[in-house]
Amino acid sequence: MSSRLVEIKSLGKMPFNEAWQLQREIFDLVRHEHVPDTILTVEHPHTYTLGKSSHRDHLLWPPSELLKKGIEVYEIDRGGDITYHGPGQFVAYPILNMNHFYHDVHRYLRDLEEVVIRLLGDYGIDATRKQHPDPRKNYTGVWVGERKICAIGVRFSHWTTMHGLALNVSTDLAYYHGIVPCGIRDKELTSIKNLLKKECSISDVEANFIAHFEAVFGVKISYDKSPVKGAISMQSKITHINGVDRLPNFS
Repeated sequence: MSSRLVEIKSLGKMPFNEAWQLQREIFDLVRHEHVPDTILTVEHPHTYTLGKSSHRDHLLWPPSELLKKGIEVYEIDRGGDITYHGPGQFVAYPILNMNHFYHDVHRYLRDLEEVVIRLLGDYGIDATRKQHPDPRKNYTGVWVGERKICAIGVRFSHWTTMHGLALNVSTDLAYYHGIVPCGIRDKELTSIKNLLKKECSISDVEANFIAHFEAVFGVKISYDKSPVKGAISMQSKITHINGVDRLPNFS
C-alpha cells in the first residue's frame, strides 16, 4: 500500500462551478506529477449535478421552481446519475494519481465507501454498502438500512481521479424531492443529523474523514493552507442551467 503524501485543501463554502474548475486545474497538475495528490473539501450552495448516466426526467422540478429555490444545475463529466449538493453536506474531491496506488476503478469506489462507513461508525451509525437486486449492477454509495446517506460519483482519466463523495451531515433533505437521487426511485435519503437527532459539525466530520482516508489508502495527509489560485471564469465544457432558460441535451 502506498505511503504517499496527500495534501488537503479545505475550500469552505464555494459555488460548484468554481470548485469544479479548481478540480480541473489541479487534475492536470496531479496527472503530470507537478503537485502532490490533493483532496478538496467543500460545502456547496443548493446545486443539482447530472452525471453521464443521467436522464432528463430525473430532474423533477420545473425551471420556475429551480429559480424560486435558488438551485443551480450542471451537466458534468463524472459517472452516475443526478445528485444534490447543498449546505450541511460534506463534499470531498480526491484528485489522485492512481498509477501510484492501483488500477482498479471498482476497488477505488469500494475504498471510498469504506472510508465513509468507518467515519459513520465513529458516530455510532451502522452504515453499509447495498447490494443491487441485479448482480450485474451496483448501488454505489453508503447506506443506513434502506436510506442512502452518501453519494459517490467519480471520473477516471489517465488513471487520475476527479469528483468524489457527498455525505449528508445536516442537509435539508427536502431538496432531494426535486430529483430522482442517483436514478433510484424507491429509496429514501438520510443524514447524520436525522439519525442522531442532534447537530454535527462539518469540521468534525472532516477530521474523521482524514483519519480514515489515511488508514484505508495508506497515505499521510497534510493541510495545504495556501490561497486558492487559478482561473474561475468557467469558460469550459460546463453546461449550466440558470433555472429558467434551458435544460441540457444529454443521453
